[in-house]
Amino acid sequence: MKVKTSITISEEILHTIDQNLGESKNRSAFIEHALREYLRMRTKTIRNQKDLDILNKNSKRLNREAEDVLSYQVEI
Repeated sequence: MKVKTSITISEEILHTIDQNLGESKNRSAFIEHALREYLRMRTKTIRNQKDLDILNKNSKRLNREAEDVLSYQVEI
């Protein structure tokens, strides 16, 4: 379901949007697509940061485990 809303943006941004609309000339669709992409990237960034925090929190233990595994490797 679509909901009508009102936003205020600078003339510069509106002009840039208009230059990038393409043949559709549909500002709403363009802005919705841009927001979806931004939110997708933001969600990914937040998830990646959480993963990094977990790795950093456990880094000493994980490094010890990696060293242990590597100690069983045969030299080539």
